[in-house]
Amino acid sequence: MPEKRILHLLNMSSKGTLMETLGIVYTEVGVDYLVATMPVTDKVLQPNGLLHGGASVALAETLGGAASHLFIDNGEFEIRGIEITANHLKSKKEGIVKATAKIINQGQTLHLWEIRIEDEEGDLVSLCKLTNIVLPNK
Repeated sequence: MPEKRILHLLNMSSKGTLMETLGIVYTEVGVDYLVATMPVTDKVLQPNGLLHGGASVALAETLGGAASHLFIDNGEFEIRGIEITANHLKSKKEGIVKATAKIINQGQTLHLWEIRIEDEEGDLVSLCKLTNIVLPNK
C-alpha cells in the first residue's frame, strides 16, 4: 500500500479518539518505522506548564501500536500493548514533538518497538520502549 494512503488511513482512524484530542498526526511511514507529531499545547501540559509525561507515553503507545498493525493481517489478528517504559529526558513547554517508532524485534507473537520523542531541534525529549502482543481475532 502506498505511503500516502497508509498515512491517510491512519489519520482518518484517529477521528473522535484520544489521538485527535492530543493532536497526533501520522506524517511518515517506512518499511520498519512510523513517525507522528504532537503539538505541545495546553491540552498536553501539566499544571506547571510542562509537557505531561502521560501525553508523551500516549503518543509513544499510539505510534507503536499503529506501527504493529502495519506488520499483521488485520483480518486475522489484533494488537494489544502489554508493556511500555518511558524515560523523560527534557522538558518542553510549547511547539511540537516528533515521535519515531522503529522496530527492534518483530516476532510472530511479540513486537518490540523503540520510540524516540524529539523536539524541533532533534533533541531527545523522551525515550520509550513498547511491547505489543499479536492475538488472533475473536
